[in-house]
Amino acid sequence: MQATLSTRKPRAGTLSGWPTLLRRLEFVAYPAAAGAAFAVLSLGVVTWLPALAAMGHSLQKWRAEDDSRCFTQVFTAFPQYWRALWRHSLASTAAALVLAANIVHLLGRSEPWTFVVLAAQVGIAAAAVIHHVALAAEAGRAPRGRVRDWSRGALVLGFGSAARGTALLGAVISAVLLSLVVPLGPLLLGPSIPVLLALSFADPRRNTP
Repeated sequence: MQATLSTRKPRAGTLSGWPTLLRRLEFVAYPAAAGAAFAVLSLGVVTWLPALAAMGHSLQKWRAEDDSRCFTQVFTAFPQYWRALWRHSLASTAAALVLAANIVHLLGRSEPWTFVVLAAQVGIAAAAVIHHVALAAEAGRAPRGRVRDWSRGALVLGFGSAARGTALLGAVISAVLLSLVVPLGPLLLGPSIPVLLALSFADPRRNTP
């Protein structure tokens, strides 16, 4: 569509901006479509991590191959990621529930030591968020890889640079807050925008002089 529109002669300048506008809209529509598929698959609770990795694969195909089937690609890729990551997802879900319970419990206490322990729990939660976003990106880039390789790559991607890790965590927070103005925005764009940023950071071309 973009190539077709760009070859047409605009009418008195009124349509000259349409190709650019459509291209910009893609950066909202396709991540939102991938996020919608992720949300559907995550209804299984322990399925969220394989769904996140499948979403990363879908977004990577869009980035690298201009494949616009972001919604259906998530469902297509999900079975192979489920087979690889279901144990990891189960453990991560249990850990998240424990962290959430600890934080809720500590918020109801007023002892002086509570703040230190609460800060530690929040820090662990933030590190877990960074790691899983990076893991989804690494798994999305290398669908035939091993979980061990994905995890190792995620550690380098998420924690090999303080600026990069901070940017990923900031993307998670800002994607949720800024998308509040869009119906279901945090659900659709909250997970996809951070993973898309992680894919950008992991792109070898980004580090090529």
